[in-house]
Amino acid sequence: MSNEITTMELHSIDPAALTPLSELLIHVVEDGASIGFLPPVGHQDAVAYWSGVLQPGVVMWAAVQQGRIVGTVQLHLALKANAVHRAEVAKLMVHPEHRRQGIAQRLMQTLENAAKEQSRSLLVLDTRAGDPSNTLYQSLGYIEAGRIPNYAMSADGSLHETVYYYKQL
Repeated sequence: MSNEITTMELHSIDPAALTPLSELLIHVVEDGASIGFLPPVGHQDAVAYWSGVLQPGVVMWAAVQQGRIVGTVQLHLALKANAVHRAEVAKLMVHPEHRRQGIAQRLMQTLENAAKEQSRSLLVLDTRAGDPSNTLYQSLGYIEAGRIPNYAMSADGSLHETVYYYKQL
């Protein structure tokens, strides 16, 4: 079987995808990712999240390797009349066992290409200061716009600075 990574847009979350997506979310949060959840994430909470994720203005892709979902990313299209040129990068996740294989870069390139197709010329995102994701985003040409102290909370209750980035396409 090939180790090739493919990306596919998810237009809906079918019941068969709920378990692998939920397991991905649980593993990523357990590994310390700051994506809006605190460990431990229960299976029911993860299923509830994925069941409601695809709302108007949300575009999502999955990275698949050997038939297994190993990563996801979302593009949140701004829907306000004065914001139709921009979108937010959200919930970039790669399973800890599959990192350092170019999956995050592939997902981000797919997202950026889709943003261009949607006539979006500005992407924004935020990530916890000090996380490896900062290096990834900078390597992809994202520019730091600013920092907010005490923005994200960890499971132990400590507060962390977040970094805002942008990229003009």
